[in-house]
Amino acid sequence: MASFTRAIVRPPCVNFSAGLTTVNLGTPVYEVALKQHADYCDALRSCGLRVTSLPIDDRYPDSTFVEDTAILTKHCAIITRPGAQTRRGEVTSIERELASSFNEIRSIHEPGRLDGGDICKAGEHFFIGISARTNEAGAKQFAEILAEFEFTSEVIDVRPVKSILHLKSGLSHLGGKQLVVIDELADSDQLSGYELIRVKQDEAYAANCIRINGSVLIAAGFPSFAETLGANGYETIAVEMSEFQKMDGGLSCLSLRF
Repeated sequence: MASFTRAIVRPPCVNFSAGLTTVNLGTPVYEVALKQHADYCDALRSCGLRVTSLPIDDRYPDSTFVEDTAILTKHCAIITRPGAQTRRGEVTSIERELASSFNEIRSIHEPGRLDGGDICKAGEHFFIGISARTNEAGAKQFAEILAEFEFTSEVIDVRPVKSILHLKSGLSHLGGKQLVVIDELADSDQLSGYELIRVKQDEAYAANCIRINGSVLIAAGFPSFAETLGANGYETIAVEMSEFQKMDGGLSCLSLRF
């Protein structure tokens, strides 16, 4: 499993609650979201990462979910073209920030749509989710860029899975051939060669977790999943995510890690 040294984050803006959401979990409390975001950054630092916090951007209510704007690999950064029209302006500042760290920067173009939350990296292989936010054209462009750098990829259509917005809402890579997966994705042919750690249906939100160096960040409040990871030898760090869950956000959404 590759080690990480840096993370890029952006705190939620004051109109965070005006962002896009498909769930009905209530309105996020801004002050609580700020506290949870700060705790998230502390968790990243405890894993050894240097955290770069970009300025709050009130123009884009969803801009705290920086993962959707880029996919970072050891060879290049790929700037996305978010599926939601209201989010496309977010990529400009992210590309500018990444220019100092990546010599190669590629982009997804019209008619492609691609959200970073639909990309699950598993070593040198990438799973690409086709979703309400990522279309076939975006997936094709992304796969072609990956192939230039000798990465492999395959597509998983998550549109029939109504409980998740993005592929990584229900799929995470822990290292090697081990994946965390929700029941609705567990029988996907693309995952047949992997060891799957299934998340119980009532804890499905916990499937979006992040392996960072020697630890796994998990959403707080899901004891069965935490116990399962512990039984598999993983040290976990629980982070409160209630206000971001209200806006379809998970742990991976809040940072770009490299």
